[in-house]
Amino acid sequence: MSSILLDAAARANRYSETLPARRAAPTPEAVAALDRLTGPISPEGMPEARVIAELDEIGGPAAVANAGGRYFGFVIGGGLPVSVAANWLAGAWNQNTAMEVMSPVGVRLEWTALEWIRDLVGLGPEVRGAFVTGDTVANCTALLAARQSVLESVGHDVARQGMSGAPPITVIVGEEVHISVLRAIALLGLGRDRVVRVPVDDQGRMVASRLPDLNGPTIVCTQAGNVNSGAFDPVPDICRAAHAAGAWVHVDGAFGLWARASPRYRGLAEGVDSADSWALDCHKWLNVPYDSGAVFVRNWAALRAAVATGPAPYLAGGETVEPYELVPEMSRRARGIDAWAALRHLGRAGVVDLVDRCCSHAQRFAQRLREAGFRILNDVVLNQVLVSFGDEATTRRVIAEVQQEGTCWCGGTVWHGTAAMRISVSSWATTRADVDRSADVMIRLARN
Repeated sequence: MSSILLDAAARANRYSETLPARRAAPTPEAVAALDRLTGPISPEGMPEARVIAELDEIGGPAAVANAGGRYFGFVIGGGLPVSVAANWLAGAWNQNTAMEVMSPVGVRLEWTALEWIRDLVGLGPEVRGAFVTGDTVANCTALLAARQSVLESVGHDVARQGMSGAPPITVIVGEEVHISVLRAIALLGLGRDRVVRVPVDDQGRMVASRLPDLNGPTIVCTQAGNVNSGAFDPVPDICRAAHAAGAWVHVDGAFGLWARASPRYRGLAEGVDSADSWALDCHKWLNVPYDSGAVFVRNWAALRAAVATGPAPYLAGGETVEPYELVPEMSRRARGIDAWAALRHLGRAGVVDLVDRCCSHAQRFAQRLREAGFRILNDVVLNQVLVSFGDEATTRRVIAEVQQEGTCWCGGTVWHGTAAMRISVSSWATTRADVDRSADVMIRLARN
């Protein structure tokens, strides 16, 4: 077994070392070659060394180089080397972190990493967290707790009695709500078409004064870091109104919540800690391997009541809370080890530097493109830049040509009716040289 692991490690290391020279997206030829890895299952199998060789030599060229410094799509982090290495080691350990008895090291490091994250983003000591796959499941898990809590307040235990006969829950979102929140609302049977949408300002921030009257069981979903503009909802104002009416306030902070780790950018998310639950991603700004997200809940007893199904004879636990009692999964990989390694390596200063550096790169992009005569559509307050290269057809042409050219990769979006390229700077590997090289390509293609 050791030889195959060493071979895989050597191949992975070569991939990492060649990232600076790789295209941001694979060539059509590399994607077409994946046909060699598909088709019917082999009757007799093949040697493990050949499997890894095929994966590397055929699969590797078709990988998107989002671990490099010039990938600016979808708010994707790059994977810190220390967290990748920890991921390999944890994979070899093959830990199941459902319960501490299954993995003392996995659970202990998971709780520790969650406490470190809670401290970095400034949530109170009464808040408890759990690792999940990503922001969508984090939102879903937080809203499980919210649903449990707001229905308990009117005498209905949804975990025991179900939604049948339950009083209706009003769910309030901003017009710029992220799709992951709407997906969570649908999964929980709250009805995404039933949500009440609140108007937003020109940067996508919910207008707190336009909140509707809050009566009965209510959940208000806010946003820390608009996926297009990077802007933050006025969470303190929303919390004051919502809490006065007994409503639950949730914060979708997939990447924006990390701003609270930085003294320079903390003010953008001032008062976010007054909410009741929060969702964030570790595979974004913390730059750990996919998949890794976290949910935090102040009233974690409501979450435990919503998720826990009662003891099974073979799951007899102790007095402490087990990870599986706070998340939808039972069996779960030890993703907390990846986060622990990243935080152990970076420390507080390293996380601050990572956030500040990405924001500085975003501002550099905006400066270069604005000076070249193109229109920046958002206030660049964090790591998101929206740029228009002229009319819709021109902007879409530039996006397509940038993606095809391969130096960097950026996606497209529509912002308040205007087509735009969206530049998301989230990787530890991005340098100023990467920014300038990428901006040069964008400007050259836009001027053609």
